[in-house]
Amino acid sequence: MNIYIPKMASARINFNHVAKLSSRWFSNSSSMLVGAIRPGWRRCCRYGHQGVRYLSTTRAEMSEAKNGDDIRNIGISAHIDSGKTTLTERILYYAGRITKMHEVRGKDHVGAKMDSMELERLRGITIQSAATYIEWKNTNINIIDTPGHVDFTVEVERALRVLDGAVLVLCAVGGVQSQTLTVNRQMRRYNVPCLAFINKLDRQWADPYRVLAQLRSKLNHNAAFIQIPIGLESDLKGVVDIVRERAYLFEGEQGTVVRETDVPADLVAEVLDRRQELIECVADADETIGEMFLEERDPTTDELIAAIRRSCIARTFTPVLVGTALKNTGIQPLLDAVLAYLPAPTEVENIALDERSGETKRVAMNPTRDDTSPLVALAFKLEAGRFGQLTYMRIYQGCLKKGVPMFNTRTGRKVRVPRLVRMHSDEMEDVSEAYAGDICAVFGVDCSSGDTFVDSNDVKLSMESIHVPDSVISMAMKPVTQKDQDNFAKAVNRFTKEDPTYRIHYDSENKETIASGMGELHLEIYAQRMKNEYNCNVTMGKPKVSFRETITAPVQFDYQHKKQSGGSGQYGKIIGELQPLPPDDYTKIEFADATVGTNVPKTFIPAIKKGFLEACEKGTLTGNKVTGVKFVVRDGAHHAVDSNEISFIMAAKGAMKEALADADVVVIEPVMLVEVNSPIEFQGVVLGGLNKRHAVILGQESSEGYFTQYANVPLNDMFGYSSELRSLTQGKGEYAMEYSHYQPCLPATQEQLVLDHQGPDVKKGKSRYG
Repeated sequence: MNIYIPKMASARINFNHVAKLSSRWFSNSSSMLVGAIRPGWRRCCRYGHQGVRYLSTTRAEMSEAKNGDDIRNIGISAHIDSGKTTLTERILYYAGRITKMHEVRGKDHVGAKMDSMELERLRGITIQSAATYIEWKNTNINIIDTPGHVDFTVEVERALRVLDGAVLVLCAVGGVQSQTLTVNRQMRRYNVPCLAFINKLDRQWADPYRVLAQLRSKLNHNAAFIQIPIGLESDLKGVVDIVRERAYLFEGEQGTVVRETDVPADLVAEVLDRRQELIECVADADETIGEMFLEERDPTTDELIAAIRRSCIARTFTPVLVGTALKNTGIQPLLDAVLAYLPAPTEVENIALDERSGETKRVAMNPTRDDTSPLVALAFKLEAGRFGQLTYMRIYQGCLKKGVPMFNTRTGRKVRVPRLVRMHSDEMEDVSEAYAGDICAVFGVDCSSGDTFVDSNDVKLSMESIHVPDSVISMAMKPVTQKDQDNFAKAVNRFTKEDPTYRIHYDSENKETIASGMGELHLEIYAQRMKNEYNCNVTMGKPKVSFRETITAPVQFDYQHKKQSGGSGQYGKIIGELQPLPPDDYTKIEFADATVGTNVPKTFIPAIKKGFLEACEKGTLTGNKVTGVKFVVRDGAHHAVDSNEISFIMAAKGAMKEALADADVVVIEPVMLVEVNSPIEFQGVVLGGLNKRHAVILGQESSEGYFTQYANVPLNDMFGYSSELRSLTQGKGEYAMEYSHYQPCLPATQEQLVLDHQGPDVKKGKSRYG
């Protein structure tokens, strides 16, 4: 038996006393005890042939893995509320990294370890990905817990970019949901193998068999159970390992005692059937098992485990495990499966790009954990820490040492690493060096997310950049008071650097600061963080749309500007035509000089053009810019004494005002090309939602149960569509849009804009547009 004693105990061990201790720790059972956990205890000796498993050393004694095969870099990813953070909390507890478990929204108001941000604990959701590490069976496991909400999908994106494997958590009730589909696409993009863990088997209506069917049909995974539950809902007692054909029951106060026993009699037939199904699925993915299957030979347990590992790493098979994190069931076997089936850094081919010769060459990284190869590290996440910028890095090759300089391949700048740490959520542990396969963090390094660092300026290697999705929603944002401008600027500078999907720009035309992000919750969270972290209250609202005014037919003008004020006055006369431009040129403004002779001297033509451009800044109908027009000057007159530059500027402004008063002015608005992607069962409601927003349907494509709808929709009608689409499609629909063109807006929209601009005059009956 592996016996664990407190660290303060004497090195001389009384085995009789140890035996008494063990009898108090564990109940007497004829079955072998295989999983007792006592956080804070360490292994001191071996005693007997029966073993206590699933124990880890304390944090202070966690040794560095010298072999790349003894490391796993994994992420915990899933749809929101699937139990990712609760699962990570149990993993930390069973591995001895924390001494007490807390719930995401527990009554003790402490919150889960990985939810270190105050907003995360208040809302009960994960907003930022958090990194930690554990030791399990002499293997270091680096873990990143990622958000489940689609608004924070970039956190999942950059985590999966640097990880070697993942655990895809699925709710036994909800099954495959919208963010599950997104995470699956991200795993496929970065070629990340995964295990599937069906969580929440203790909930009412839990159905892991339906979830497995969805894994196959919706995600197209070649998946099969390697575990099945013993009971469901309130009757859940444990799990059966189909590969080894053994049952595991989780006992003790916190599920710390894992008792191995025979498969229950009522499950023997199902286990045999499920094992045969497992072999068939693996045979489709692995050549060795495939040959054995054709020869009608049953693989041994070791052969089956090896085949599952090969096919899982190749992403041709997905092992499915079951359990419930909240009720402390199935977590220790999941950690065993991470070691057994997910790849070590030495088994993953990571590629850097060498662009020194002008041609891009792909260079395979050397995963050996020594300093013989040049350093290559990728900065994948930034945070503002107490000691400056905290940069998370994945080491792909070589060794990173504290105090040793390195070079940013994007900027060429040389930087020194003043502090090197390993992260445990918001806690830090100083280390002196990190090797290939490690995930660490450095302070005091000014860089951007996606930068590559090397140890020599002669090494021009860059890792492939992280995919950053486009923003889907924009809102106007401004501080409540003028005195908050400085804090607002600091917050914006920090948040846009940390999160590449959070973008801020100033719209000089509408005099507004526009915040763009992945959803309304995304923008709301950052507004709340500005208040909490920078004491800067902000207001958010629908941004102004860049409407324009134009004319539909040519109109003549003949305008004379004359002013006498004693002495030399002002005089300028211009004759010409204001012409509409084609619809493709609605955003342009053109000026043409068609004068002949000296009635209008050429020296005054620039002044006329300047006056025309200034007049276009504010239209007469709604106050928006005038575009899509061409100002043609054909003739005019000047005075030898009174004519000057200002005279013709004023003449041009007057001519524009006169022409617009006589013209048929219309308001034009920006139209967006919208692309909506959704499961085909929501096709009707999606089309209805687009039609309600005055969309012009352009076309449609369908494949693999999904359809993509293309349409032109006025930008003014697109606000709030992100939330509406998620509501209509149960969170499974996504959309993207880009500017297409300008077109005349609907009469009702134009009338409302006129009323908004000239409301007081309209009420008095003074507007000719009423």
